[in-house]
Amino acid sequence: MPVLSPRLARAKFRAWHRGTREADYIFGGFFDRYHTSWDETALAWFEALLDEEDVDVMAWALQSQSAPEQFAGAQMLALQKLDYVTI
Repeated sequence: MPVLSPRLARAKFRAWHRGTREADYIFGGFFDRYHTSWDETALAWFEALLDEEDVDVMAWALQSQSAPEQFAGAQMLALQKLDYVTI
């Protein structure tokens, strides 16, 4: 298993320690599925997402609310698929 950079390791920890199991699955599962393909821009997008309120991100992921413009795009579409959540 490759060693994560400190920045990725911090993002992984923040993704899997949100405070609710549902948020952990969304953030953590998304991180686990996609982080190996991220460049600087994609990682910055995810770090910004981690700074948002869990209830907002979950609403965007479930498409019960529209995501703000700064989060629109391919990564948000991948987040909305929810095919990375395994329980």
